Amino acid sequence: MNSENRLPVWLRETEAEGRWTAAAAVIVVIVIHVLLRTTLDVSPLWLMPALESALLVGLIVANPVSFTRESRFLRASSIALIGVISAANAWILVREVVRLVGGHEHDAARLLATGAGVWIINVLLFALWYWELDRGGPVARSKARCRYPDFLFPQMTQHEVAPPDWRPTFADYFYLAFTNATAFSPTDVMPLSRWAKMVMLVQSATSLIVVALVIARAINVLA
Repeated sequence: MNSENRLPVWLRETEAEGRWTAAAAVIVVIVIHVLLRTTLDVSPLWLMPALESALLVGLIVANPVSFTRESRFLRASSIALIGVISAANAWILVREVVRLVGGHEHDAARLLATGAGVWIINVLLFALWYWELDRGGPVARSKARCRYPDFLFPQMTQHEVAPPDWRPTFADYFYLAFTNATAFSPTDVMPLSRWAKMVMLVQSATSLIVVALVIARAINVLA
């Protein structure tokens, strides 16, 4: 076994990741905001699709095929846009909770649509957060620049279950976000850094509020 193969997975240079899975996640968020624009009610109605389209264009311009080129400006812009979209999603959730607590919401269909939309967007946004921040982002991960991983995937330590060149891609971070949103805790992927633990905590809390308050209230109204 050569010295490179003895290195931990996160210290090996790997093939650059294609951009289409991350771009597809942004497209789904755009579609949800377009289809539920009056239900989610973020004014003006074109604002969120416009911001999300800007994020999509940034992904495409920075790396048309795969994530091989770095740009501090585009990376900072992408993180800022994800932050703005996340803040808007949080505002929608707070607004719905205030309406429920105040007893001003009795439309079950609207509640279900809002709850489902917020929950799906929540999963996709946190998948983007994990993917963008883990070990400095997709380009930095492929170049093995970070000494310590933020997330520990099973394939990183159980070498017999994955090929030597395995590396996490957006699909793995999407799975992480989905399981964290449904189980309200880590499953097979462990957060190691403090920021990773705090972001997962925020996602679990957000998902719990959506399920326990918004969707549960809608089901209660229907019953």
